[in-house]
Amino acid sequence: MPTLSIVIPAYNEARFIGTLLEQIQAVDLGRLGIQKQIIVVDDCSADGTAGIAAAVAGVTVKRMPVNGGKGAAVRAGIDLAAGDYLIIQDADLEYDPNDYVPMLEALLSGSGDVVYGSRYLGRGRHPNQSLAAYLGGRSLSLVALVFTGRYLTDTVTALKLFDREQLAGITLESSGFELDHEITAKMAHRGARIVEVPIRYSPRTREEGKKIGMRDWFVAIRTFARYRKG
Repeated sequence: MPTLSIVIPAYNEARFIGTLLEQIQAVDLGRLGIQKQIIVVDDCSADGTAGIAAAVAGVTVKRMPVNGGKGAAVRAGIDLAAGDYLIIQDADLEYDPNDYVPMLEALLSGSGDVVYGSRYLGRGRHPNQSLAAYLGGRSLSLVALVFTGRYLTDTVTALKLFDREQLAGITLESSGFELDHEITAKMAHRGARIVEVPIRYSPRTREEGKKIGMRDWFVAIRTFARYRKG
């Protein structure tokens, strides 16, 4: 049976990781003929993230020796993945694992080589999302267009689905949040067809643990410029 590897980078997410893993395990991929491999990469958390994840049956946990950033954790997870397909999932509860189903359906139908879950396709800003975060994300869609020639409504989405071998064939270097932009730039350079599927989104505040900020917007531009030629 084909397998979906679910890579979850996590840093100080003890508040959310247990609920997220329960949600992932509850998603029925059997009707698509797919099973799951769940990988949590704990980025040297100072709370109980790793222990909570390790206590959930069927979950593989890798603990990073030092806090290296989201990108480094994702790369470590990719190295551990053994599935036919791979999806990157944030450790908080902003993204709904039930959206794996329509994303997999899009990939399996052959409509695209890579599937991005878009928070904005057919809709505007979520009422609980800050205006700064919304404008920052939407403006990066224009930045991506300039450097890659592809327009995506949500290039910064944290829910991205790949054929695992295709992703493993790309040498990734970024260690922070900018890994998302490196992946987009390199996939576009290779001519991969990136399609978007609308997904649900429940944004959290900085007080609830939101980590991305204004500095990451400037890093994103630099990353698109750096990897525009692959």
